Amino acid sequence: MIRLLPLVCVMAAGPVQANPVFQDITHRLPEHQYTGGWEHFVGGGVSVFDCSNDGLPDIVAAGGTSPMILLKNVSNEGEIAFDTVSALDDMTGVTGAYPVDIDGDAVLDLYVMRVGPDRVLRGGPDCGFTDVTDLWAIPQIDQWTTAFTAWWDAGAKFPTLAVGHYVDRADPEGPFGTCDTHTILTPSAGNAPRYTAMTLEPGYCTLSMLAAEDARGVMSLRISNDRHYYLTGGAEQLWDIHERRFLGLDDGFPAVSLWGMGIASRDLTGDDRDELMLTSMGDQLMQIAQSDGSYVNAPYDIGTYAHNPYLKGDGRPSTGWHATFGDVNNDALPDLFIAKGNVDQMPGMAMRDPNNLLIQGPDGKFTEAGESAGIADVARSRGAGLADFDGDGLLDLIVVNRRAPMRLYQNATQGAGNAVSVQVYGAGGNRFAIGARVSIRAGDMRQNQQVTIGGGHAGAVVAPLHFGIGPAHQAQVTVRWPDGSQSDGFTVNAGDTLTIRQAD
Repeated sequence: MIRLLPLVCVMAAGPVQANPVFQDITHRLPEHQYTGGWEHFVGGGVSVFDCSNDGLPDIVAAGGTSPMILLKNVSNEGEIAFDTVSALDDMTGVTGAYPVDIDGDAVLDLYVMRVGPDRVLRGGPDCGFTDVTDLWAIPQIDQWTTAFTAWWDAGAKFPTLAVGHYVDRADPEGPFGTCDTHTILTPSAGNAPRYTAMTLEPGYCTLSMLAAEDARGVMSLRISNDRHYYLTGGAEQLWDIHERRFLGLDDGFPAVSLWGMGIASRDLTGDDRDELMLTSMGDQLMQIAQSDGSYVNAPYDIGTYAHNPYLKGDGRPSTGWHATFGDVNNDALPDLFIAKGNVDQMPGMAMRDPNNLLIQGPDGKFTEAGESAGIADVARSRGAGLADFDGDGLLDLIVVNRRAPMRLYQNATQGAGNAVSVQVYGAGGNRFAIGARVSIRAGDMRQNQQVTIGGGHAGAVVAPLHFGIGPAHQAQVTVRWPDGSQSDGFTVNAGDTLTIRQAD
């Protein structure tokens, strides 16, 4: 049985929900577009992370045939501002980039996905980066990379990297029916990261990957695929990381086929099992985690299917790309943003296709607020990120568009609740504690989030975890570390960021 109102069971009634409002401050950015031909119909990711170690999240955005751009956050006293940093060697052909600390020095590096050989950039002081692709023996494969995620095997000093590829550009029979394989990059033993490649197949034209604890409580690799190209025989995939095999119907995972673009993950029911949001053309599919370790498709009236544009004038189906959960009005109920936009000129899909901002209510159902919140842009959006760029406790929004300027929105919601942030640092090489689960309790309200790298569409936010706590003034925090050990007894006050370090 699907529970639609579980948050009511684990949380006291919150304050009256503040209506979210965002101010378009794109004029504070340099103009940047994701450009290119059919090889850049997909991609266009943006990642948010602090590369200058000043507590303010910075931005790296893919450019396609335009150069990738790095923006350093120089916000001051509530005014969001960015400076362009020339540290990425005018790199082109980029579909997206993911921040990940590969060498265990507590500084985030960048895995850069490209149409062609990928690159790895080692993070340094003040948003400086050095190309270490050859030094770290990252295999240089001339494939079309469109997905990435990472995890740490038990006791590993360095992460395992999973890389997803789209269609095989070299196949003369393509593009339809010529989906490429996946690549698993495994670290070798030693004091420096060096990698060997393993091919994982079959591939079904992957556009998103997420390594995370699944509904069984087991780390698995979820792979979202675009059935537009695999035509027949394909489906979404779930690969058990420990058993190193794909799961199927006998494991309780029936085949699901959709135009998979992006993955978002968040526990919405308070049972420490993450629900999944899978973006697609037409219906956006939410799956509810069950106590037996399986998933059930959410009922239609939950409000997340978002299959048509909410603006009048174009009734054709929507195309969803990046999805992300975040509490934009700090009422202790995670909301959902979905970037929307036509692949290019697909006549059967909406051309005037605004981004979604779905606000969760106390009954667990979601209501569209994109137009009233001021984010109903109808450009061909791709990657996006919700992050607190100015440190005021409210999540702001960055969106990359195909052949249209990147957008920046400042959260200006009046009457929002309070919020806390939690930054965790792990032991050993897994310095950013990937695989940890952070739980908070504020009065009768309880929430949790899993720490992951991956998912989304071609980019992700790696930053302190943001929790809205409504009218509460402090929260108690517990961490379950990747090795299964637990730390508790922490208190964080509203408006503050709590940093927790696992003992070595």
